[in-house]
Amino acid sequence: MSSYIFLDRMRFFAHHGVGRQETLVGNEFVVSLRLKVDIGHAMQTDDVTDTVSYAEVYEAVKKEMEIPSKLLEHVGGRIVKRLFGDFPPIEDIELKLSKRNPPMGADIEAAGIEIHTSRQQQ
Repeated sequence: MSSYIFLDRMRFFAHHGVGRQETLVGNEFVVSLRLKVDIGHAMQTDDVTDTVSYAEVYEAVKKEMEIPSKLLEHVGGRIVKRLFGDFPPIEDIELKLSKRNPPMGADIEAAGIEIHTSRQQQ
């Protein structure tokens, strides 16, 4: 059995960007996570200590989103590193991080990055 915990479309207001205006004014960012975690034991015990708490994952992501960076690649890398460090049961991470309406002179909903990585690759 494969099992996953997901947090879909978390929204944050943050100050990431290369341009000076982006870092001053800020923008809305959206983060989605899919975390491979063995939830088999929690399925039997009904105990949050036997799984990864998505509330705690959210708080970890929130803390990383509060730290300004120029590149979304850097933010995504920090989030992945923190999640693997804080939550040993996480085996794999799929992360999608996007900036809403990026200031690039295009009619675009969002632009961003995706990272798919496993603990063995870290």
